[in-house]
Amino acid sequence: MASNGIGSAVKRREDFRFLKGIGRYTDDINLPRQTYLHIMRSPVAHATIDSIDVSAARGAPGVVAIFTQADIDASGPVGGIPCGWLVTGKDGKPMVEPKHPMLASGKVRHVGDPIVVIIAESLAAAKDAAELVEVALTELPAVVDMRTAAAGPGRVHDEAPDNLCFDWELGDKAAVEAAIADAAHVTTLDLVNQRLVANAIEPRAAIGHYDMASGEYTLYTTSQNPHVIRLLMGAFVLGIPEHKLRVVAPDVGGGFGSKIYHYAEEALVTWASKQIGRPIKWVAERSESFVSDAQGRDHVTRVQLALDANGRFLALKADTLANMGAYLSTFAPCIPTWLHGTLLAGQYTTPAVYTNVKAIFTNTVPVDAYRGAGRPEATYLIERVINKAAQEMGIDQAELRRRNFIQPNQFPYQTPVALVYDTGNYDASLEQALALADYGGFEGRRAAARGRGKLRGIGLCSYIEACGIAPSSLVGALGARAGLYEAATVRVNPTGSVAVMTGSHSHGQGHETTFAQVVADRLGIDLAQVDIVHGDTGKIPFGMGTYGSRSLAVGGTAIVNAVDKIILKGKRIAAHLLEADVGDIVFENGNYQVAGTDRKKSFGEVALVAYVPHKYPIEEIEPGLEETAFYDPKNFTFPAGTYVCEVEIDPKTGFTEIVQFVAADDFGNIVNPMIVEGQVHGGLVQGIGQALLEHCVYDEAGQLKSGSYMDYCMPRADDVPSFKVATTSTPCTHNPLGVKGCGEAGAIGSPPAVINAIVDALKEYGVDHIDMPATPEKVWRAIQNGAPARRAAE
Repeated sequence: MASNGIGSAVKRREDFRFLKGIGRYTDDINLPRQTYLHIMRSPVAHATIDSIDVSAARGAPGVVAIFTQADIDASGPVGGIPCGWLVTGKDGKPMVEPKHPMLASGKVRHVGDPIVVIIAESLAAAKDAAELVEVALTELPAVVDMRTAAAGPGRVHDEAPDNLCFDWELGDKAAVEAAIADAAHVTTLDLVNQRLVANAIEPRAAIGHYDMASGEYTLYTTSQNPHVIRLLMGAFVLGIPEHKLRVVAPDVGGGFGSKIYHYAEEALVTWASKQIGRPIKWVAERSESFVSDAQGRDHVTRVQLALDANGRFLALKADTLANMGAYLSTFAPCIPTWLHGTLLAGQYTTPAVYTNVKAIFTNTVPVDAYRGAGRPEATYLIERVINKAAQEMGIDQAELRRRNFIQPNQFPYQTPVALVYDTGNYDASLEQALALADYGGFEGRRAAARGRGKLRGIGLCSYIEACGIAPSSLVGALGARAGLYEAATVRVNPTGSVAVMTGSHSHGQGHETTFAQVVADRLGIDLAQVDIVHGDTGKIPFGMGTYGSRSLAVGGTAIVNAVDKIILKGKRIAAHLLEADVGDIVFENGNYQVAGTDRKKSFGEVALVAYVPHKYPIEEIEPGLEETAFYDPKNFTFPAGTYVCEVEIDPKTGFTEIVQFVAADDFGNIVNPMIVEGQVHGGLVQGIGQALLEHCVYDEAGQLKSGSYMDYCMPRADDVPSFKVATTSTPCTHNPLGVKGCGEAGAIGSPPAVINAIVDALKEYGVDHIDMPATPEKVWRAIQNGAPARRAAE
């Protein structure tokens, strides 16, 4: 199986339909008698809804129905959009959890808050009718800036005085403050991790269909976890028994986290379909996505790093304000807390860590997980403050990291912020990255750049992340309102081909190839014999979907466990066929063989007998060959690595060019190197986009000023260099594949590497920090502000 099994760079089988344009996305689905839904959204960030008059619109051509929240409330018991994670504050009180109705009721709380839905025979008719709806709003002052919102003026929700959702802490505060007081050196840094928009290739879409004959509902949606949507929408919003609700997530053009959550539009098309007795389709327009998809990041942090005279880390303290937006999205509360605070030890032996996070409501679009989710925010503050400390103490940035790394003989390693790292070798990744980057030759390149009138800088980042969030018992204790296991069913057909039904969902990761490689390798069959089925609650076992780089570590392990059950049953069948004791049967290279003999049966022969049991001990072995496994991990996995970014800045314009980027990652064992490299490339581009270009900006009134691609700058191919990507490997110790997860690493490690490089280039101008995105204008101003001091020094 070496040609296409584990470790082989097999080309992605799903790319045939994607590149041919024959994929089946949600918008490709059209149902008989389908109608179209258009949503009237709030044009202002904060206002009371004084009246809604839809009388003129109801008579418009093509209109089928118009609904407000009052109509939804009158239809019977309907819940609001639920939050899936409860955070308890340091005072022991649960977070403030305001109601989140499907449509705004009484007030609108952010630009884009949905108010009225219009359903018509065509989208154009629905939009025309919307022009006739009259909504009277009395605008209220908006609170947008977190620091202002936390000070108290203006309330997003009456039940949240000072707009505080929760005040949470983790770590030993007294030990950290004592270490800071006694330290030889303390570095303090104020930084912003700016708000981002996910911008998936395919905008969100949903089609709801109620079948009056069967009483069953079907929702087609662009989701990363269809079973969770079925659970949340069925049990908590619409009260639909799960066996009457099918959720289908077909090909999905990327998610990056923004399609994990349950959105109001999914519930609206499903609920309204029953009201009108026809299917309803909604597809977000791109500008609509900017104000209706959950956004990411948005932290303001002060971080302090205490060091001894030799540069040993003594303590780290981080105080963060985290923006929740106007409502709590599905996983929003866990992002700045358990997915952020627990990573603040990084790769280092810092003995004491403490973080305090205040989550703030503002009149902005809700925030939730975005590629990396909490881990990028933690890595950014650690890796930036380390570089500032290195600059202040005159210690090389690589050497300062090297002095403080957890050593390979210290694993398993208990951090001061709850996690136990199972394995790692951080020196190996650092040295590999430095060698690939020719770190030793940098000063020569800097001098050459200076001769060309350019400023050159180099920046490092040694990141760690936690993937495959688990176990369920732990996350439940931390506030998760769901388990975080995964499930798989492996069905062997009579001819020996295999269908794998997985609860993981693929929206660009290449599961159809990677999972098939794992199964083919384990069973010793050809890759073409394996089919991967996902994304349809009517076909797959209950699963928790894909996010947080969990698919292979958790979903892949569930598949392996189901395959192992198949192999075990096959041994019993083979023992019967070979007239041997089952304990003497070994399974190798696709054959069941009596150990020490040449007597064997192929996997296909055993599969056929399982389904044609003519001479079969039916009283001992039941026919058929199909097994299901649920897998709940014992621990997270901990990918880690070191990135090196080298930049060149034109001091006349402030334009930053990334001239070299090296990524050395430890993902444990790798199933498909080509797919892993592609994941790293995508993450790097996303992280570089945050570092240099992307910024979701609201004005003081809560209007989104960067609400289109004219204003929100996404990275393009010419914004990035050709990456140098390499890997080391310390296999995960608690899953049978030894894998760790690779989907988010690039987005986590690249922003601090880029900013560290820019600050290194600008240090001769007295610059010790620059907030993301480091636009040419921002860099140019930093140069201008530092120019007089630089000239004086010369």
